[in-house]
Amino acid sequence: TDLHKVYTLGRKTLEVLQGVSLTLSAGEFVAIRGASGAGKSTLLHLLGALDLPSKGTIRFGDADLGRFSAAGLSRFRNQHVGFVFQAYHLLPELSALENVALPARIARRSAAEVERRSKELLERVGLAERLDHRPYELSGGEQQRVAIARALINDPPLVLADEPTGNLDSHTGEGILDLLCQLGEERRRTLVIATHDARVAARARR
Repeated sequence: TDLHKVYTLGRKTLEVLQGVSLTLSAGEFVAIRGASGAGKSTLLHLLGALDLPSKGTIRFGDADLGRFSAAGLSRFRNQHVGFVFQAYHLLPELSALENVALPARIARRSAAEVERRSKELLERVGLAERLDHRPYELSGGEQQRVAIARALINDPPLVLADEPTGNLDSHTGEGILDLLCQLGEERRRTLVIATHDARVAARARR
């Protein structure tokens, strides 16, 4: 509600968001559309508690995120939000399986459960034969599939995707979008995609 985000650059200020209000319902698929620099990524970062607004309120259910401590926000992100970034953000020294498992290990889930769930998700995204491959051994589309599996490992109710097809060719990007939609619908997850692509936005309900 009434979100503002202002950055200070030396003596200048840059107001990226100016009074944004938005309501998301459980299970909804929403596209946030706009040109580069319009504030799409900033809004996603605020919704996912990666950043804090300069002004305004973000509520998740009955919880006001502005009242959370830094540790509380970390727990919130880990338990309730899955992120899919345009640049993948996989850790290069870890295998696909280890990258997917990382958020669940941070959540201190049992090792056996984490390995089973990670393998299951990688199989679901078509990478059952790539478990031990590191990011540099995978194509862009395969890396994005690992990132999607990682985003879902803790079964979050909210998935935020920032230009998830932006680095991919149109055919691969369409497959990634199909996968996100399918996995989102299965568990009635709320899916929010930031995109400049009208074709991607057209897939959303709103």
